[in-house]
Amino acid sequence: MMNRLKYFLGCLIFSFFCLVLAAQNLPAGDNLSALGKLVGDKDAIVVADPGGRIIYEKNAGKKLIPASTLKLLTSLAALHYLGPEYRFATEFYMDKDSNLKVKGYGDPLLLSEVLIEISKTLGSRVKHINDLVLDDSYFKPATIPGVTSSLEPYDSPNGALCANFNTVNFDILKGKPVSAEPQTPLLPFALKKINKSSIKAGRILLSSEQNENTLYAGHLLSHFLEKEGIKPKGKIIVGPVRQETDRLILKYLSPFSIEDIISRLLLHSNNFIANQIVLAISAKISGQPGTLDKGVLAISDFAVNNLKIDDLTIVEGSGISRENRISAKSFLKILAAFEPHLDLMKHNGNEYYKTGTLSGISTRAGYIKGRDGRLYKFIIMTNSNGNYAEKISRKLCGLIE
Repeated sequence: MMNRLKYFLGCLIFSFFCLVLAAQNLPAGDNLSALGKLVGDKDAIVVADPGGRIIYEKNAGKKLIPASTLKLLTSLAALHYLGPEYRFATEFYMDKDSNLKVKGYGDPLLLSEVLIEISKTLGSRVKHINDLVLDDSYFKPATIPGVTSSLEPYDSPNGALCANFNTVNFDILKGKPVSAEPQTPLLPFALKKINKSSIKAGRILLSSEQNENTLYAGHLLSHFLEKEGIKPKGKIIVGPVRQETDRLILKYLSPFSIEDIISRLLLHSNNFIANQIVLAISAKISGQPGTLDKGVLAISDFAVNNLKIDDLTIVEGSGISRENRISAKSFLKILAAFEPHLDLMKHNGNEYYKTGTLSGISTRAGYIKGRDGRLYKFIIMTNSNGNYAEKISRKLCGLIE
């Protein structure tokens, strides 16, 4: 009698579980098992229903490498510490010797188009310039774990005064390098770098060695100032602004809000932007100079105190380092907090997502919209060679649709 009662109760519980899954547009039984078969011992997956209940998991507590999905945490920290109304600034001063001084505050979107607009404004306020002095002291030079000395854009160095992500986009026309962007001239300063490299076309980065990246920003600004009829007569050098004696003539606020910046960060998975944000957070809450260590500590504190994550290891904010670690179960808390901002993410069909890729690592995190319009959160972390998160997410999307 007791055995029949246990059997009856077991069937009842199983039937209830199947009905719940059906109501959530997720099948029971073999289909979910098939999903699990795609997740190896060094991988993890967690899926949560619109109410936040975990409806499928495997290796959920295992700390794995998140790669660029970590940018979602960095984005949340930016919204928390800097605030949605925050605008990056760049200041311009004149000293008593008619030197124009530029103080950078880490604007990650100081692009050619922005420098053109700045030059036009300065053209109405300045008539004569001797030296062009560049102050990049707001950030302490940072060595980002995972970044190498390659010339690839994803290894671009960070700094307080940088233009065009510290990269130059070029092409080859009739055997000679030419700018691949009409708004950006191919300056002699950059041409020397191109001619010394083995890169045939594409983006080449400016390194932090001998202030190369900061000086490039100065040369680009000088070019646009000359277009406005103001040619610096002296040198382009790195040096300090002395706010007690130098006269502020322009404080330029970026046209891009933090949400604009996050949108570009996630769309292009830009490592440079991510760690500019980390350094900016550090400088704002701890004072200048901003440092990587203080910025990482602030993000770690945010994860612990605001998101209640207790298993995060973070050494930088872009996900390029293999030292970063978090469990899929904890990453679900990041997704829960980011949900109001999901429109800033890439989306395809019913999926909003952020991917991450390193050698042998493939991750994917985001939201899948069910037929009822509600959102299912998921995090897939594959740290097995050749096991791709996209393949698993396609299967998951098919189960939820």
